Amino acid sequence: MKAIIQRVTTASVTAGEEQISSIGRGLCVLFGISVADTQKDVDYMVRKILNLRVFEDENGRAWSHSVMDRELEVLCVSQFTLQCILKGNKPDFHSAMPAEQAQPFYNNILEQLRQAYKPELIKDGQFGAYMQVHIQNDGPVTIQLESPTGPTDPRLLSKQEKQQQRKEKTRSKGPSESSREKGASRRSKADPGASSGAEGDVSSEREP
Repeated sequence: MKAIIQRVTTASVTAGEEQISSIGRGLCVLFGISVADTQKDVDYMVRKILNLRVFEDENGRAWSHSVMDRELEVLCVSQFTLQCILKGNKPDFHSAMPAEQAQPFYNNILEQLRQAYKPELIKDGQFGAYMQVHIQNDGPVTIQLESPTGPTDPRLLSKQEKQQQRKEKTRSKGPSESSREKGASRRSKADPGASSGAEGDVSSEREP
């Protein structure tokens, strides 16, 4: 799971002409849920978001208080585009959790935040709607979080996909063909002269 956390002076969400939610000072959090996310990712994100020290204390010392310490508001917005992987110049969203699964998963995130904090201070957009998110970033302060159990670098995801494709290709060829290819690859990498010489040396050593 990925999250973009912004410290804001105000933030609001509208869908069409209707304002869905608005907050004063606090955090605006954009969530990108992946197909691999589990409850562990939810627990991690909830804990980090509520305890992230991005606010000043009573004496003006920066990076001292969390949103809970200051009893400020949190506006949450689901944003699957955070799970984008570029294929050339075209964004691909196959790593994002499908909407029919993502909606109850996202609702669970909201519920966990409300249980861990004050329910009335956790606000939400409108899942699946075409929204306008108005954010007045304070600082600006923007922090990107990624849960440790979810997908990591898109390059790593691409590498994993290629490895999976190679495995599938190997299985489709059958064991005999795959073994012949591996043997040929090893022989091509070795120096034929050195190999025959080494074999000759071993044979001569065995002679009485």
